[in-house]
Amino acid sequence: MISTKDFRNGMKVEIDGKPFEIIDFQHFKPGKGGAMIRTKLRQMLTGQVLDKTFRSGEKVKKPDMAVVAMQFIYKEGTDFVFMDLESYEQMIVPSDNVGKAGGYLKEGDTAKVLLYNNELIGVDLPANVNLTVTQTDPGVQGDRVSNATKPATMETGIQVNVPLFINEGDLIKVDTRSGEYLGRE
Repeated sequence: MISTKDFRNGMKVEIDGKPFEIIDFQHFKPGKGGAMIRTKLRQMLTGQVLDKTFRSGEKVKKPDMAVVAMQFIYKEGTDFVFMDLESYEQMIVPSDNVGKAGGYLKEGDTAKVLLYNNELIGVDLPANVNLTVTQTDPGVQGDRVSNATKPATMETGIQVNVPLFINEGDLIKVDTRSGEYLGRE
């Protein structure tokens, strides 16, 4: 059990049998009565955000969660297949559970995954990944406008806006949080 006095941003709690992540919290004391804690919570299964107020000292459950290092093996249709690095057990995960992180995963990559009741609910990626450009238009000679970009398709299928000098086959660094081009490798 976790006391509301111990709340921190990013902490995981279980309310009504569902896992939530604390996005924001604020202690306040109304004119009369005890202190309260206003929270903004994101349900980890659906992404729904809700506001909830707790009394100070109230207890909430800690969810049954584990962070496990798993290797992304391959994509089967729209599903992703991961393998536990310790037990070599494979897990087929729907693309909805992987979310936008699936666009940055290459076959053979290792990622930290969040399991809730032995079901994958999230993938934690590094801050940036190296991807190869598979398709982009060639830069036009004489087009030297500063900060001009063009769309490029990566080996995983996602599109990233890159500078005009990037060509097919180039290895580039991409920010996984914003999807922006960071540089050439």
